[in-house]
Amino acid sequence: MRFMTLRDAKATSARRPWTVAGVCVVVASIALLLFRVTQVPPVQLLPGYVVAYLVIGACIFGPTGKVSLQQAGAFLLPGVLLAVLALLNLGFWAGGWLLGLPAWGLLLSQWTPENPLRIGRLLEFLGLLVLGLTIFTFNAIYPILSLGLFLLPVIPVVRLAYPKYRARPLQAAVELVLGIATVVIALAIPTPEGSWSSPWTLAGGGATVGLLIAYWALRIPKRSRRLQLNDTAIL
Repeated sequence: MRFMTLRDAKATSARRPWTVAGVCVVVASIALLLFRVTQVPPVQLLPGYVVAYLVIGACIFGPTGKVSLQQAGAFLLPGVLLAVLALLNLGFWAGGWLLGLPAWGLLLSQWTPENPLRIGRLLEFLGLLVLGLTIFTFNAIYPILSLGLFLLPVIPVVRLAYPKYRARPLQAAVELVLGIATVVIALAIPTPEGSWSSPWTLAGGGATVGLLIAYWALRIPKRSRRLQLNDTAIL
C-alpha cells in the first residue's frame, strides 16, 4: 500500500489533463483543415495536422508531467498511419481521428502496468468514435448539434464555481481564451463557394462530438477506481 499526504493529493489534483483545451484545438484544427482540404493536396495539410496532433498531446499529457514510452507510442501511431493514408490519396481519415484524439489520450493516460488498457474499453472508444463520425457527418445536413461550439468558452466559466478548478488558474485562463478563440476562428472562416456546409457548422459538430467522447473517457471504470483506492491511502 502506498501512502499519500494531503500535499501530494493536492499536487495530483493540480496535474490533470487540460481536456477542454485539447477539444478546442481539435475544433479549430478541423475547421481550418477541412476548409482547405478541397483546395490543396494532403501533403500541404500535413504540417498543420502534425502541429495540432502534438499540441493536443501536450494538453493531455503535459499537465500530468509524465508519459511512458508505450503511452507515447500508442498515442502517435494511429496518427502516423492515418497521415500515410492521406499522403497516398486514400482519404483524409486523419481529420476524423482528431475528433477522438483527446479521449484517446485520456485513455492512455490511465494505462499503467497495474491498470492495463482493457479490450472492452478500447472497443467502447472505437464504437463511440464511429458514432461520433456519423453524427459529425449528418450534422452538416441537420446542424442542431453545432450549438456545441458555443459551449467551449462557457464550460471554463461554469467550472470556476468549483474550488479545485479555481486552484488551477493557468488552466482556467488557457481554456477560456482557447474557447473564445475557437468560436471566433470558426465564425470567421468564409464558406467556400459551392460548399453545402459552413465551417462553423463543421466546427460545432466537432465540438459536440469531441466533448461527448472526452467526457466518456474521463469516467474512470469501477475496476480502476477500486485499484486506486486499494493502492493509495490519503492521510
